[in-house]
Amino acid sequence: MKKSALIVWGGWDGHEPEQVANIFQGILEEENFNVEVSDTLTSYEDVEKLKSLDLIIPHWTMGKVEKKFVLNISEAVMNGVGLAGCHGGMCDSFRDNVDWQFITGGNWVAHPGNDGVEYMVNVKHSSSRLLDGLTDFKVVSEQYYLHVDPAVEVLATTRFPVVDGPHVFNKAVDMPVVWTKRWGHGHVFYNSLGHKANIVKMPEVSLIMRRGFLWAAKGKERAAGSRYITFGTAGNGNGRIFSGMGDSQ
Repeated sequence: MKKSALIVWGGWDGHEPEQVANIFQGILEEENFNVEVSDTLTSYEDVEKLKSLDLIIPHWTMGKVEKKFVLNISEAVMNGVGLAGCHGGMCDSFRDNVDWQFITGGNWVAHPGNDGVEYMVNVKHSSSRLLDGLTDFKVVSEQYYLHVDPAVEVLATTRFPVVDGPHVFNKAVDMPVVWTKRWGHGHVFYNSLGHKANIVKMPEVSLIMRRGFLWAAKGKERAAGSRYITFGTAGNGNGRIFSGMGDSQ
């Protein structure tokens, strides 16, 4: 049976969201997915439809989202639906929704030097085999500085600082570029590369995204036969979120 994926694109046009969504659609169709592509956040309105999917790919930057839409995504991912994306299309989607940031594993805060910075992406050894066979590679693009969930498993990093700024007075840091995490039974995958379509088309980046999509879409297999642990309710009071997210509702 074919797996199913939903791609939702929009927000800031500078990230070329439609073009990137088309690239992602092509990758998934090559992997025998049924793919729905949408340019409206109302695609997150039907929680039962979201739960029927194998994979959700957001590519929406600097937007505003209804809180219930994020709760719907949270419920779907907790029950095994994968969540995967790149750059600002996933980790700069909704700056005023901390639930989204908790689910995805981080949020953009800066790109010193803006677009056109030359930097290295360093592949890390970890328990994951997602980046097996890939070696360190150079990118000329935005170098994302993010605030990152310490629970993520880091698969690739980049060294800061590269360009001048107030951050250079701190010690050098290895900023996560690619990571995975879990949200309930769901697999969450993120890659900070992908400022524009030409970066997504880079062989290294497109391969990383392909592997990330396939890994994220396996969450339901992990969930099958498992009894989901329920959490206390808060906010909307319907039992779909745990109490730690209540202050953001």
